[in-house]
Amino acid sequence: MNNKTLAYVFARLVLGLSMFGHGAIRVPKIGTFSAGIVKQFAESPLPEALILPLSYVIPIAELVLGILLLLGLFTRTALIGTGILLLVLIFGTTMIENWNALVPQMVHSAFVVGLLAFVDDYKSFSIQKRS
Repeated sequence: MNNKTLAYVFARLVLGLSMFGHGAIRVPKIGTFSAGIVKQFAESPLPEALILPLSYVIPIAELVLGILLLLGLFTRTALIGTGILLLVLIFGTTMIENWNALVPQMVHSAFVVGLLAFVDDYKSFSIQKRS
């Protein structure tokens, strides 16, 4: 395996493990996670009617997207989904002015962009060779 392929595989696994870890730790305590998010956004301009359902969707999306990325299954679609999720998270983060959370979200976004640029070239260590 050449270094470019290895770099792609490691980057995909790093992003996948991060997403999986976020979801795996939150899904079992999703009610507590949701209540905490609603509380964080209480003073934001966003309505609770939007925040509440998203607070339940986000951990599940993180878990599913993480699993797909770790397995290399529907990789392109999983990367697009992760990018969309990150856009939602970044928007929410800016609405509550949580600038410390913005940096990790931007780093995750850079991984998505980089991986999307090479997803068609490096399919090694994936369940699905085409996505």
